[in-house]
Amino acid sequence: MIERLAELVNDDAWLVKRGRLLSVTFAIGVDDVDYLIRVIDGRIAEIEKGPHVMRSWTFAVRADRATWETFWQAVPPPGFHDIFALLRKRLIAFEGDLQPMMAHLLYIKLLLAKPRELAAA
Repeated sequence: MIERLAELVNDDAWLVKRGRLLSVTFAIGVDDVDYLIRVIDGRIAEIEKGPHVMRSWTFAVRADRATWETFWQAVPPPGFHDIFALLRKRLIAFEGDLQPMMAHLLYIKLLLAKPRELAAA
């Protein structure tokens, strides 16, 4: 699902406009695999699947595969609907410099939830 994230985000003009002030490289961790997501002006420019040797990122959002699969359901169950609900349940972790993530929180939350559209189709 993460492989199609660029297509899902870049085709959403409202979301791209929402993130237009964000340019960052961050990691999405699924089990022990990291995906580096490079965002430039709200558009996903590149997704690179790990393993990575000495690659830098600003922040990371990590969870196990089962958590992500439940989060990405078309209508996730209670407690899996939001990344902060997952944090409260200790199912997700945030690492690194969280300032850019928090400054663009709605954009990041909507970007991470985009794979739900694939489940709904």
